[in-house]
Amino acid sequence: MSLFSQYIGIDYSGAQTPRSSLKGLRVYRAAGGAEPAEVLPPAGPRKHWTRRGIAEWLAETLAGDGATIVGVDHGFSFPLQYFDAHRLAHDWPAFLDDFQRHWPTDGDDVSVEIVRRERFGKGSARKGESNWKRLTERRAGAAKSVFHFDVQGSVAKSTHAGLPWLRSLRAAVGDRIQFWPFDGWDVQPGRSIIAEVYPRLWSKQYAAGDRTSDQHDAYAVAAWLQEADRTGKLGRCFQPQLTAAERATAAIEGWILGVA
Repeated sequence: MSLFSQYIGIDYSGAQTPRSSLKGLRVYRAAGGAEPAEVLPPAGPRKHWTRRGIAEWLAETLAGDGATIVGVDHGFSFPLQYFDAHRLAHDWPAFLDDFQRHWPTDGDDVSVEIVRRERFGKGSARKGESNWKRLTERRAGAAKSVFHFDVQGSVAKSTHAGLPWLRSLRAAVGDRIQFWPFDGWDVQPGRSIIAEVYPRLWSKQYAAGDRTSDQHDAYAVAAWLQEADRTGKLGRCFQPQLTAAERATAAIEGWILGVA
């Protein structure tokens, strides 16, 4: 029996500001057994999604009936070195609050680059090193550090842009959704889940056709979630093979769904 009735893949972008229309920000959704299809932004002056628009759409979508799983392509937390260097409690909700105070990248006209250049916010007080990696990134192999900016394939900018929106979504939807694994490793029946994903794990399994790389990454996430749920693999992915110490670390640092 499937755990979810709807599967959403989001290829994220940390470019520009939350109100910017970004062609690199793509959403695909599969319902039931139907093939994933692209979800376009509401009709209006912006051709592509904005980060604010996606957050608002997700809040509305996840407030409805039925269990949905959403895979988002950016880091959901930071390595333990970051917590310890800045003397932060090993507490994910508190981390989100602290991060947003220093990196308020959910502000309408605030970009990651503005905070990096110290024109707004307090980013200099909450930095990390590019060689700091989470356990899940080391286990995934090719995944880059959430602090490794300005290189091809980096998730640093999208992570620093996206974290405040996870906080916003958590406040908007509340206990109707489960942020995995921070709210527990076990899937709660009937409850929607938001999880961190790494499209490179799955994108080569599917023919790209005429999709752009951003479109295909979002498509691959939705397609894999759907297929893995139907075959029973997805349920096993929520319980990666970790020691007790590794599980305690991952409960703070987060985990990429599908990394064994």
